[in-house]
Amino acid sequence: MNPAGARAEDLCAELMRRAGLRILARNWRCRHGEIDLVAEEGGTLVFAEVRLRHDAAYGGAAESVTAAKRARLLAAARLYLAGRPDASCRFDVLLLDALAPARIHWIRDAFGE
Repeated sequence: MNPAGARAEDLCAELMRRAGLRILARNWRCRHGEIDLVAEEGGTLVFAEVRLRHDAAYGGAAESVTAAKRARLLAAARLYLAGRPDASCRFDVLLLDALAPARIHWIRDAFGE
């Protein structure tokens, strides 16, 4: 991971901690990919994707969470949850712009139907 990406994840993890979430894992990897942050909030597991964009030439941070990225994140979360079949969970997305990295747009339950 590049230094800017690592810094973005640090900022997001700290924001989540300040909001009362407990960080359980960072950069959890499996055969399907990686989950940037795994946290717990009131008994709910939170799988968080951190997206940093340097410019909008190819779309912003939100546009970078493609259907393929979402599918990989869901598959990885299924593996993480294999040992916790009764756990409730949600998927959050934290978006940052490289020009203003301290401004984080946190979308809770981003994949909620």
